[in-house]
Amino acid sequence: MRNARLRWFLKAQTGVLLLPAGLCLFGEAVSRKMIQMTGGEAGEWFWTGTLSLICINAGIGLMIESGLTKGFPGRRTTPDN
Repeated sequence: MRNARLRWFLKAQTGVLLLPAGLCLFGEAVSRKMIQMTGGEAGEWFWTGTLSLICINAGIGLMIESGLTKGFPGRRTTPDN
């Protein structure tokens, strides 16, 4: 039971951290693309954008897989408790 709670916690927290990290990377990629379109030198935006989409999708997937929306596992009361 303890391993299941730890596994749930790690999946949920990794998902919660990956989603905003991916959103920040996405904003950075958009900024770099806009600077590049106006003639400035901002660096590579394509790989930053690709990494951001990977982080966003992985974060959402981990949160859904862990059942984060249902709450912490083991909080349900059973008749024998």
